[in-house]
Amino acid sequence: MTPLKEIGECLISAGDSEYFFRPSLINMTRIGDPADIVQALYDLHNDEAGEMVRQAMSAYGAIPAWLATYLSAPQYGRKAIIAAMTVMQACCVEDVAHLVGDIVPSKSGRWAFVFRKGKMTSAEMIIVARSLIVHGVIGKAKVRKLQRHESGSASSEFNAFEYISAARTHLGMSREEAEQLTMTEFQMLLAAKYPDQKGFTREEYDTTRDEFLERQARRRAKQGLS
Repeated sequence: MTPLKEIGECLISAGDSEYFFRPSLINMTRIGDPADIVQALYDLHNDEAGEMVRQAMSAYGAIPAWLATYLSAPQYGRKAIIAAMTVMQACCVEDVAHLVGDIVPSKSGRWAFVFRKGKMTSAEMIIVARSLIVHGVIGKAKVRKLQRHESGSASSEFNAFEYISAARTHLGMSREEAEQLTMTEFQMLLAAKYPDQKGFTREEYDTTRDEFLERQARRRAKQGLS
């Protein structure tokens, strides 16, 4: 199957095996519940190394030499690696343990676990997983986002079913078709169906407002008003 990179699909080959990844709305639900999806997005983009730097700056006022040496190469924390494994498995129908590794019980203790590496490095896994979850949850379509649709508030949950329902309502799709959409694809199809949306984007609104206030201030200055 040929992947459509524009909507977030990708194909990874390892030996004689090929793994097809699709960050569809229904596959996002395989990451976990709505809160788990947002947590995975956060963990992939907020590594533990960054928190170490912030703590060091708070404690020492500078980054110690030993920490700078440790951070000279990309470092990825446990949460980011587990999130990458989870996202990649959610987006592929095949078992991807050969690629991303897995977590197995340790021989040292009943409740201990160890990470068994796969073919991909941590950096490769996280790069792929970041792309997948962004295409699946946020979308990367280059479309106008109107100011009235920008709430400005962050959400702690991502409810994929709401977007599946919206695709069925606005695009006339069956449930099965809507479930296979990535967020990027959904945005592109919606923009194609409603190309002439009227209104300002947030940037256009802010620019127009600022220009109006400047003109008003100049007019008042000429009239001698404060």
